[in-house]
Amino acid sequence: MRFQVLGEVLLHRDGRAEALTGRLERTLLALLLARGGRPVPTDVLTEALWGDQPDQRSGPRLQLHVHRLRRKLGESDRLSLGPAGYRLRVEAGELDAERFESSVEDGLAFADREDPSSAVESLREALSLWRGAPFTGVDLPLLDDWIHRLVERRLIAIEVLYESELARGRHAEIVAELISQVREQPMRERFHGLLMTALYRAGRQADALAAYRAARETLAGELGIDPGPELRELERRILAGEEWVSASREPRLAPRGAARRTPHAELPAQLPLDVRGFVGREAELAELDDLLTATPAAVAAVSGTAGAGKTAVVVRWAHRNRHRFPDGQLYVDLRGYGPDRPVAPQDVLAGFLRALGLEGTAVPQGLAERAARFRTLVAGRRMLIVLDNAHAVEQVRPLLPGAPSCVTLVTSRDALAGLVAREGAYRVRVDRLPAADARRLLRELLGGRVAAEPEAVEKLIRRCVRLPLALRIVAELIRSQPDLSVAELAGELGERQDALDMLDIDGDPHTAVRSVFSWSYQRLDPAVARVFRLLGLHPGYDSDTDATAALTGQGPRDTRRCLDILLRAHLVEQTGAGRHRQHDLLRGYAAELATATDPEAERAAALGRLRGHYLYAASAAMDVFAPHDYAPRPKVTPPAGPLPSFADHDRALRWLDAERANLLTLAGHGDPLFAPRLSETLHLYLRVGGYFDEAIGLHTRALRAALGAGDEFAEANARRVLGTMLNLTGADPDKVVDHFRVALATYERIGDRSLQAFVLNGLASVLLRRGDLPEAMRRFELALATNGPDGNWRVRCAILVNMGRTLRTLGRLDEARRCLESVLDLCAPHGDRSVEANTHCVLSDVHTRLGQETAAFEHARQSLALARETGYRQIEALSLDKLGTLHRKRGDVAQALRLHGEALDVARSAAEPEMMSEALNTLAATHSAAGDPTRALLLHGEALALAAETGERVAEGHAHAGIAEARARLGEHAAAREHWRLALAVYEAGDLPQAAEVRARLDASPDAG
Repeated sequence: MRFQVLGEVLLHRDGRAEALTGRLERTLLALLLARGGRPVPTDVLTEALWGDQPDQRSGPRLQLHVHRLRRKLGESDRLSLGPAGYRLRVEAGELDAERFESSVEDGLAFADREDPSSAVESLREALSLWRGAPFTGVDLPLLDDWIHRLVERRLIAIEVLYESELARGRHAEIVAELISQVREQPMRERFHGLLMTALYRAGRQADALAAYRAARETLAGELGIDPGPELRELERRILAGEEWVSASREPRLAPRGAARRTPHAELPAQLPLDVRGFVGREAELAELDDLLTATPAAVAAVSGTAGAGKTAVVVRWAHRNRHRFPDGQLYVDLRGYGPDRPVAPQDVLAGFLRALGLEGTAVPQGLAERAARFRTLVAGRRMLIVLDNAHAVEQVRPLLPGAPSCVTLVTSRDALAGLVAREGAYRVRVDRLPAADARRLLRELLGGRVAAEPEAVEKLIRRCVRLPLALRIVAELIRSQPDLSVAELAGELGERQDALDMLDIDGDPHTAVRSVFSWSYQRLDPAVARVFRLLGLHPGYDSDTDATAALTGQGPRDTRRCLDILLRAHLVEQTGAGRHRQHDLLRGYAAELATATDPEAERAAALGRLRGHYLYAASAAMDVFAPHDYAPRPKVTPPAGPLPSFADHDRALRWLDAERANLLTLAGHGDPLFAPRLSETLHLYLRVGGYFDEAIGLHTRALRAALGAGDEFAEANARRVLGTMLNLTGADPDKVVDHFRVALATYERIGDRSLQAFVLNGLASVLLRRGDLPEAMRRFELALATNGPDGNWRVRCAILVNMGRTLRTLGRLDEARRCLESVLDLCAPHGDRSVEANTHCVLSDVHTRLGQETAAFEHARQSLALARETGYRQIEALSLDKLGTLHRKRGDVAQALRLHGEALDVARSAAEPEMMSEALNTLAATHSAAGDPTRALLLHGEALALAAETGERVAEGHAHAGIAEARARLGEHAAAREHWRLALAVYEAGDLPQAAEVRARLDASPDAG
């Protein structure tokens, strides 16, 4: 099976192309391929095929098109329907875009290692797959980012191809090809530079200079600019007759060690909505344009007074230039001047790292480690980073990429002088609008009324001190009061401002802005004014309509009406579909009004309604996202307002992702009992999603709240989930055990045997980390007996899977198989596919060790399919690893290396420490079997360091054994014996079967005895 998207979308089966009939079928296949094996919800497919207003026949029509496509695929299980939508299974190497990207990465790696011949071979192989613009004939906005990335990578591949050809000395041979590339991409200066270099090295100095003049004329005629510094420097060297000239190389793709993305992975595209009615700022935008030719690692500090439009300028420039950043755009509002504390740099970095492909424990814990990992991941990528609303330089420094391929824009009311002095930031000042631009803005917003009353308009502009935020609010007020003249409104605003001036003992220049707010607020009807005030109490970043309805106690229809009025008045702004927020100046003003106007009891009631809404919605989402849990979630009383419902897993997950920050922020405000209930509700979502920092923070807050309230049961629950999360992240085992023991004592007192069993299971897992497998096995057996045959089935499954893993490691393979098969029987009635995925994965390893290859392959394939269907990334990595081992045993080392490499890529992005160590060790073993013990040593060494850091004793033993094997293959027998002795100590302590093999190796090694 082959899929083609580079050019026309085609499906090849059995060596021939299957005709795709019409736009809808091509669009359906394209979107399924773009999701790369992940489920696509039916509503997403329906909207892509028939727009955002499908009729009642859309469902049957979609099924018909799916049926037709399934017939052309020829394999019934290729295109499947699950709770989250339709999923197309695409095997490695079947998609031409994936093969293209893989060959490009190989070519760039060869170029970095100064192996130009291999680089040329790989890059020409990649470019041979290009048959035209990606997805020709498919018009689907969802594909735009991927298409742009592929197009940009092709251009980079062409550039590096000709750099490598020049390095091979093939100057004259590539001149004709480079002339063709220059004609195709006349605005790309790299091609002009490569052509000049090739001509000069071929002895054609005059032609090289003529090529420079042609480039200069093209750039001047089309863009009105001169050639950049690289081309100018190249011309200077040619004129000087230097012996050896070279076009300098621009930054390229991520180097080895950066987070790798599959071709269909989503690139970060986090820019906010572009500003409507934007006027002026040509000078500021031009200054930012200079960044593209500035020194490496360009940083701009965009400063100015509140409300001057700093964010608008940066966002407008970013949207204009997003095509120059094919590897994505990162954005964060640092909330430096809002009523709450600014966002901590370590929290920002966690979000950035996840956007760049890291999940789970792959996100480091400390600020310095996160900053270093961030710099590594963006190295070589063409990315834009926007740090909006910074409070101080210290908030910004850890977020700077340091890569010459990235541009960073920072906005702040502070001048950020330290950033300019130390980091060499490029300073851009955004002042109040010039009078002419202020008039232009009002003309765009008000039309003819500006020309009719020029003097009043000038007075109004002065009253608004030429701040865009104030001018927009005033303009909407004028539009909404057609019976009053501009002069009358300007006079009223002046009187209000004079009154505020008398109260302003510090001479705050923003008194004018507050007067505008006041003037606008006073004209709101009472219901809308109340919504405006209460929005200032919301502790989160933004809000949807349902949450605002809960906050205000109104129905959804009345809430939407009030929000529409506030949007038109520019008193709130839209952040996305159905979501809104307040500018921090407005938010602070609204909070002041709420404190002054609304009684404390009413404000507390509003926040109580908001907490009730969020907790109920989170519980409802979790009932769909993870219907089976180890412990009953807290019972939540339905709120009086709108009741959210979630039709499927994908909708529930989207809501949880959208509201995660609000939920966690709200846990730190007001009612201390909210945090424990939220902790018990969200712990599985935070664990599966890899939000370990957020989970540990929430569970720690829940523990403090429970201790403060003297609630022993809530304390035990908080310790249970906190201990589980700390154990997953490789924290100090003693600290984990302390949490589990306190929780266990409480569950014993209240007689909850299932939760006792779960905690005993956790304590046994800590023993596994420490390498004490016999004692761990006894604890698992105790946990199973404590839960009892009629206890919580999910807890029973968890214990049995862990017992199966332990029995496997101890070499008791038949017992392990029976134990794991009982898990499949137990969970079958419940349909818990995540448990099934985990179980099949361990069964594959058991059958491998039993020598039952067919059964092992079958279990590994089932595990991989279920893991991908449920988004269980850890099991996906382990399943790929098992398949790799099976292929190695068959002698297919190339396939084994590919699968182990893919497993390690997944493990690095979504890893638990144990899984990462296993992936490193198995990949190393395959390299050793392939005759590359040097590479094996590096990988085993990384596994050893990780295992030692997190206390994974068995993984340490495997790493020592692997290092010993590699050292022996290299003839370093003394070093090999030392590592075998270290491995033997681990194996003997855990009573593992590998101990006998290692003793034999020690006895047989040279110089033994």
